[in-house]
Amino acid sequence: MKIIKNIGPFYKLKRVLEELTPYEKEILEKRKKGDLEGERRAILACSKRWSGRMVETFEMNIQVEGKENLPEKGPVVFVGNHQGYADIIVCLYVLDGFQTGFVAKSSLSRIPFYGRWIENIRSVFIKREDSRASLKAIQEGIQLLEQGFSLVIFPEGTRSRKREMRSFRKGSLRLATKPEVLIVPFTIDGSYKVFEETGVLTNGATIRFVIHPPVETKELTRSQIKQLDDQIENTVRGGLSSQ
Repeated sequence: MKIIKNIGPFYKLKRVLEELTPYEKEILEKRKKGDLEGERRAILACSKRWSGRMVETFEMNIQVEGKENLPEKGPVVFVGNHQGYADIIVCLYVLDGFQTGFVAKSSLSRIPFYGRWIENIRSVFIKREDSRASLKAIQEGIQLLEQGFSLVIFPEGTRSRKREMRSFRKGSLRLATKPEVLIVPFTIDGSYKVFEETGVLTNGATIRFVIHPPVETKELTRSQIKQLDDQIENTVRGGLSSQ
C-alpha cells in the first residue's frame, strides 16, 4: 500500500530533477574548463532551483534560527544531525548563499537521477564498511575544500528516522580540521516527518533549522582537536533540547 501511495510523490520528485538538465550541462562545462568559481555559481543556482521547488512541491514549513551566524563566504564544513532524506533539501534551501555538496553514503549514488545530481554538485561518497575507501573519500573532500567548495557532513553516519539523535562517529571532523576551514554546526528538527515517520512522502511538515555560531579550526592543538567531536555534537544536540 505504501508503494502505491508513493507513486505520485516520486513522480513529482523525478519531474523536478529533470528540470535540472540545463544546469547539469553548465556545471560540467565549467568543470571541464577548470573554472571553479563559475562551477560554484552554477551549482548554487542549480541547488537553489531544486530545493526551492521541492519545498514548494511538498509544502514544507521551514523555520530558520540563527542565520546571522553564517559567515560571509566559504569554504565551510556544515555539521549537523541527520533525521531523514529531506535533510539534503532543507540544507540546500537554508544555506542558499553557499555551494554545498554532501559527504554521503555510497548507496545514494545508485539512485536513478538523484544519485547523478548529488554527484554533480561536488559531493563525496563514502563506503563506510571499507576503511581504505572511506579514507580516500575524506581526502577527496579535503581537496574540494581546498579548492573552495563547501561540504555538509552528518557525523551520525545514517538517518536517525526520528527526533532523537545518535552519537557522532569519532574522527568525522578531520574533514574540517586538516584543511583548517570553519565549522558551522546546525540542528535539524522535524525532517523525519517528510518520509521516515510514515514511509510515505508527506506534505506540510514543519521543520526547524538552527544555525549555531561558527567554530574556528585554525591552529588547534591535538588535544583541542580530540575534544572537537564532543563539542560539536553537544552543540547540535542542544538545538533539539532547546525547543
